[in-house]
Order: sequence, then structure tokens, then C-alpha cells
Amino acid sequence: MAVVLSSPTVSPLGINIDMSKNLGVKYSSFPKVHLFSVPTPLRTRKPVVTVVSSRKNIGTGLASEDKKLLLERYGYDANEFTSQSKKTRRKEEERSGRNSQKEEEAVVQPRTTHRLLQVLAGTAKRKKLLSLKGMDVRPMMEVVKGAAFGILQAAGGCPTSLRPGRWLDLYSGTGSVGIEAISRGCSEAHFVEMDPWVVSNVLQPNLEHTGFVEASFIHTARVENFLERADKLVGKDGAFDYISVTPPYMEVDYEVLMDQISKSAAIGENTFIVVEYPSRTTMLDSCGCLEKMTDRRFGRTHLAIYGPKWAQKPRKS
Repeated sequence: MAVVLSSPTVSPLGINIDMSKNLGVKYSSFPKVHLFSVPTPLRTRKPVVTVVSSRKNIGTGLASEDKKLLLERYGYDANEFTSQSKKTRRKEEERSGRNSQKEEEAVVQPRTTHRLLQVLAGTAKRKKLLSLKGMDVRPMMEVVKGAAFGILQAAGGCPTSLRPGRWLDLYSGTGSVGIEAISRGCSEAHFVEMDPWVVSNVLQPNLEHTGFVEASFIHTARVENFLERADKLVGKDGAFDYISVTPPYMEVDYEVLMDQISKSAAIGENTFIVVEYPSRTTMLDSCGCLEKMTDRRFGRTHLAIYGPKWAQKPRKS
């Protein structure tokens, strides 16, 4: 079958459509299209309708009534098309809304504090300490802290208090470990914390609240830098008597950190070191001249304590 058209179109519909007459809309730029039926013995398919606007209406497209009439001419339900369009728009709006919500969540929220921690024993017992809401600063759990000080007091020969000495609190954060040390008998404590906001809004207020400002020294620096300059910072007093190491688990290499501590002027032959570390981390049996006294587990948190040879418990044969 031969068809002579300016724009030949084949359709399974057996109708002739003059676009300008049937819709009541003038489309001067479109040629008349004659549609002829073609036998389809195998199967019949519903015609595909594409709604096109003339060049003059590119900015706005067809009016909604014109679209509805055109769809009805081809046997489509105009309401169904409208509902599908609404669903598509709604999905796009929801998607864009989720994207904007993610952008809002990405905005850094203001840092706030609360008083959940407390001093466990000593002169400042039961005094509440500030800590950051969220996980920016993760203080040592009270059950771990209590166990650590119990071991140190027993090793020093005085179960009720610490031997007088100087405490170095690395990665101090809230300062709860160093404050506990002063409360239990230490003469002074040095706090190493790199975050100035934490120092000003958490650590310093905790020292003021407990009344330990005079016995405290704050070093706003990275722990690595402090240990490198420890020989200049310890001064005439020499090595520290106690060192606590409570770093953010995922931000340090414990093997490198403990090696740096072992070579630092901060430790001596009579120093005790308390290390909090996560599961799946291997701690060596010694740190410089100090030997591991104990290694305990508290859920996913582990506690290792190194000390001088004279403080080691005799091993059972």
C-alpha cells in the first residue's frame, strides 16, 4: 500500500484527523496528517500519543484543556494521565525535599554540654562534671575508671588513696581522669587536650567546679607534639608518677602511640600507665622499662595497666 504524504505516518487506527478542525486549535505550522489502517494479524497495539506544542507555544506548551481533548481523541483517559503527572511531580518534590534535608543535616550543630559524669571518690566525691552531648568526646566509663584507680591504689600499698605524685592525663577531654586523681591524693595533674573549645567550655569549668584549678596545668596541644617536647615540659620534677591514655579509638595507631610514650621523657622507672583501648587491638607486654600488670575487659572496652617491677604481683607457679 502506497501513501503519499508530506509527513507520512502509519497507524493502526482507521481514522482521518485534521488537527486544526477536531481540536478547535489552529496549528498553522503543522501539516495535515492522514492516518491509514494497516492489518496486524499477529497482535494489536495501543497507539502511542505524543503531545506536541507549536513553535509559538514552546514556552508554555498546550493548554490543559487542549491536552485533555487530544488524549480523549486517541482513546486515553485524561484523568489517568493527570494523576500520573501529579505522582511524578510529587516524587520529584519528595526527592528534592530529602536532598535539602540532608544538606541541613550536614550543617554543623552547636555543641552543648550536660552533667552526667561524677567524681567517684576522694575530696570531690559525687561532684558532677560537664561532658559533651554526643560522641565528640568519649570519657572513660565510670566502671572502668573505678577499676583502674582500685588497681593503682592497691599497687601503691594504700587501698583507700593514691600515693602522692604527679598525674599526666593524655587526651583529657572532660578531665574526669585527672580530676579523679587529684581527688584521690595526687598533688597535681597535667591535662593535654587539643580542642580549644573543649578546654574552655568543659575542662576549665570542671576544674573550677571541683576546686582543683591551683593543682592543674592545661596544655592545649596534640599529644604527639607534647610527648616530643616532654623533656622540656616536665622540668626539674622529672617523669610523671601516673599517665592515663584514653584516645579516640579510631583516630590513633596504638602501636605507634605506645612506642612514642615508651621513648618519652614523661615516663620513668616508677611510672604507672593506664591505657584504655578497644577490642581487636593487641597491647604489648611491656612499655619501655615498665611491665604489664593487668589487662581487663569491660564489654568492648579493654584496660591495660603498666607499672614498675616492684609493683608486680608474684605469679603463681
